[in-house]
Amino acid sequence: MNTRNPLKKYGMPILLFAAFEAVAVALWLTKDNPFYLWNFSYIGCSVALGLFLFIRGSRHARRVVQFLVGTYMLVYLGLICNENMQIEGFWYYLFTGVFEAATIHYAVAKIFGPLLFGRGWCGYACWTAMVLDLLPFKIPQRPRRKLGFIRYLVFAASLAFVLCLFLFHARHMERIMFWSFLAGNLLYYGVGIALAYAFRDNRAFCKYICPVTVFLKPMSYFSLLRIRCDGEKCVSCGKCRQVCPMDVDVTDNSRRRANGTECILCMECVKACPKKAL
Repeated sequence: MNTRNPLKKYGMPILLFAAFEAVAVALWLTKDNPFYLWNFSYIGCSVALGLFLFIRGSRHARRVVQFLVGTYMLVYLGLICNENMQIEGFWYYLFTGVFEAATIHYAVAKIFGPLLFGRGWCGYACWTAMVLDLLPFKIPQRPRRKLGFIRYLVFAASLAFVLCLFLFHARHMERIMFWSFLAGNLLYYGVGIALAYAFRDNRAFCKYICPVTVFLKPMSYFSLLRIRCDGEKCVSCGKCRQVCPMDVDVTDNSRRRANGTECILCMECVKACPKKAL
C-alpha cells in the first residue's frame, strides 16, 4: 500500500491545523493563559475538519466550519464573554495597549494570517457572512458595482467612534464596547440582508460595506494559499466565473487578476470546473 498518498491528499488540513496549534501553544506559554490553547486549538480543529470534509466530497464542508467558528465567536466570545470582536473592539484594545482578545484575533485572522490563507476568514469564520450565506442569492445576479469606497468610510467611522470615547473620557468603556458589539452586529445583519435583496447578491455587504476588508485586502495579495488554474486543462467555459460569489477571475494566475484580493477560498469554482483545472 502506498502510504504517501493519504499524507499528500490530507496535507492541507494537517498544515492548517498545525499552524493554528503553533499559535495556540505560543500564546498559551507567552500569556500564561490556557484560554488561548483552547481557543485556537478549537478554531484549528474546525478549519481542519472543514477541509477534510471538502476533500471527502461533502457539499456542506464550508458551512460546517462557518457555524462551528462563527457561532463560537459570536455567541461564546461576544455574548457570553462580553468581548467586542468587531473592529471597534480591536481599536479599543489597541489604544489601551493591551494585547488581548480582539487585538490577538485581528493579528492572527485579519492582519498577518491572510499572508497564509488570504481572505479565508471571510469564507469560513465570519459570523456575519455565516447568516448572509443562507440567503437565496449565492451566485451574484447583477454586475459588481463600484461602491467599494464605502468600506473605507465605515472603517474611518469605527476608528473615529473609539477615538471620541477616549478623547471625551467616556465612563464604563467596557460596557460601551459590549453594547456597541450588539448594536453593530444588528446593524451589519440588517444592512447585509437589505443589500443582498437589493443587489441580488448575498456577498454585497462583504464587497461594499465591511470595514474589516481594509485589513484583509493588502495582505491577501501575498497569500500563499491561492486558487490556481491549470491552463492546459482549462477550456474557458466560464463556469468558475459564474459561480464565484466575489467575482474573482480565477482563470488568471497573476496576483493582479480581477478582484484577486477578494477571493474567500470558498471552492465553489473548484467544484464547478468540469475539467478539474482549478
